[in-house]
Amino acid sequence: MPRICEVSGKKTGWGKQVTRRGLPKAKGGVGLKTTGITRRSFRANLQMVRILLPNGEVRRMRLAASVIKRGMVTIQYEGKMRELPLLKAVHGRQADWARRSALKG
Repeated sequence: MPRICEVSGKKTGWGKQVTRRGLPKAKGGVGLKTTGITRRSFRANLQMVRILLPNGEVRRMRLAASVIKRGMVTIQYEGKMRELPLLKAVHGRQADWARRSALKG
C-alpha cells in the first residue's frame, strides 16, 4: 500500500540534505562550506482513520493530517464525488450508538 493520502494525493517527496561547516559571513566568518549532500525523503503525515459514512458504513482511509484537521473529505460515494464531514468511527460498545445517531442527523 503506497504512502499516499486518499483525498489530497500527498505522498513522499524527495530532496537533499546539505551539511555545511564554518561561520556565516553575516556573523563575522569567512562563509559556509558544503561538506556533504545526501538524499532524503519528505514524508507526508499520514494517519489511518475509520470514517463513518452517512449510510452507517465504516471505511478505513489513509489521510494526511491536514485533511483530518480540515474536517471535510471529498470522496467517491454512491457513484459521485461528494464532500462529506469527517466523522471518526468509534470502536467497541459505542459503535452501534454512533451509527444510529449518524443516520438520524
